[in-house]
Amino acid sequence: MNLSPHQSTKCSSSLERSGEQSPLLGRGRGRSIGLFGGSFNPIHVGHIALAKAALDRCGLDEVWLMVSPQNPLKQDQTLLDDQLRLEMAEKALEGVEGVKACGYEFQLPKPSYTWHTLQALTKDYPDSRFTLLIGGDNWAHFERWYHWQDILRTCDIAVYPREGHIGTFDAPLVNVSSTEIRQKVKQGQSIQGLVPDSIVPLVEKYYK
Repeated sequence: MNLSPHQSTKCSSSLERSGEQSPLLGRGRGRSIGLFGGSFNPIHVGHIALAKAALDRCGLDEVWLMVSPQNPLKQDQTLLDDQLRLEMAEKALEGVEGVKACGYEFQLPKPSYTWHTLQALTKDYPDSRFTLLIGGDNWAHFERWYHWQDILRTCDIAVYPREGHIGTFDAPLVNVSSTEIRQKVKQGQSIQGLVPDSIVPLVEKYYK
């Protein structure tokens, strides 16, 4: 699956592409919440910049950084303890208005699938409207996602650009990755500027 060849500065809805009515979107008349899922192993300045861009440009009331306990497509990945990654994300987002870290998926069955998360969120927050935030690289392979057709039918999707992949809204391409940060810590190199100053000590402590 590919994006349309033209770029847009607005968030596009999966319903606009399909022309269908959504049982999820029809219920949500309260807050508009963007769901930005990931391992955040650890969270870094790029994650925060993307969340702020989505909040500003997609008409959202909040963005929730959903710290995932396990990515179904990366089951061989070794993750830092769930609570420690959540702790760092919460501290990194202190003072960032409208963006918060969320450990909601920790209570759900593993592996953590977006479709299951959306179903649970809709039940627990019936008055909220959810928009799924994903990268252009993931969108290009969206058909690999569990129940991807149901997600398209029932949820708004906003795609942020990644290297080599366009998006449906403008967001900064920050050249930083969690893998790079972990490697730098292990090698004793500085990570200043790659993660918020408030969590530098925690990242150095947890990933050494």
